Amino acid sequence: MELLTKLEELVLIAVLRLKDKAYGISVYKHIVDLTGNEVSVSSVYFPLERLVRKGYLQTSMGEPTSRRGGMSKRFYKLTKSGIEALQENRSLHETAWNGVSDILKSSEEV
Repeated sequence: MELLTKLEELVLIAVLRLKDKAYGISVYKHIVDLTGNEVSVSSVYFPLERLVRKGYLQTSMGEPTSRRGGMSKRFYKLTKSGIEALQENRSLHETAWNGVSDILKSSEEV
């Protein structure tokens, strides 16, 4: 299993939630809204491309629009491998955090 970075995980979750509206800027805005942290737009595009190369995302081009100067949006969609990577990451987080609440609670009592 290849571990996802936190940003890769957030990108995959954003693409999953945005469904057929997942393109670069919408993914960026979703992550900013979710985290409350301003990140650079390019910091989202790099993991998008990396996740495509890893086979976790696939892309398709939308129709060119006059609003975008005749350019098309590049849309992203999770692949089966991307879904499996997210599930593995979640399982790892749950395993790692198992029992931590009890330890933190007992640490507060000291």
